[in-house]
Amino acid sequence: MNRYLRILVPPRALLVLATAATSVLAVSGVHAERMENGVAVFAALDKVTARISRFEVPLNETVTFGALKVTPRICFSRPPTEPPNTTSFVEVDEILLDGAEKRIFTGWMFAESPGLNAVEHPVFDVWLTDCQKPKGSIAQHLTPGAEGAPPAAIGERFAPARRRIRR
Repeated sequence: MNRYLRILVPPRALLVLATAATSVLAVSGVHAERMENGVAVFAALDKVTARISRFEVPLNETVTFGALKVTPRICFSRPPTEPPNTTSFVEVDEILLDGAEKRIFTGWMFAESPGLNAVEHPVFDVWLTDCQKPKGSIAQHLTPGAEGAPPAAIGERFAPARRRIRR
């Protein structure tokens, strides 16, 4: 055996180093922050007309696209400083010809992997693209003129209204 390749480290020192490394990783706990949002953004394809639509749906509200009713229940994303990971729990119902509704999808959709859990219907496809309006953000709670809101810009109150003139 080549004497230059042999490293003489006592086994006890290796055990101490391994234990210290695992304890440091366990204590630091690398954790990505998850933000809850108020609006889920979807894209949908009508296969008959080849029309792609984008629509925003507030949580726990229903939007109809063709014969499908889309209802997001929760929508999570990460801050812009983290790697993207946008997920939403969605329920999709189909309106049948007799007017009855049939649940065709219930589950998680992932914006970064649209083919993983997208709704594939014979006529329509629906997939998650984004989550917007983070809950708990300052912009959501403060409106101009409200108590504690930042003051309006100087001259904003007295600026005349702009009119649009067609030419």
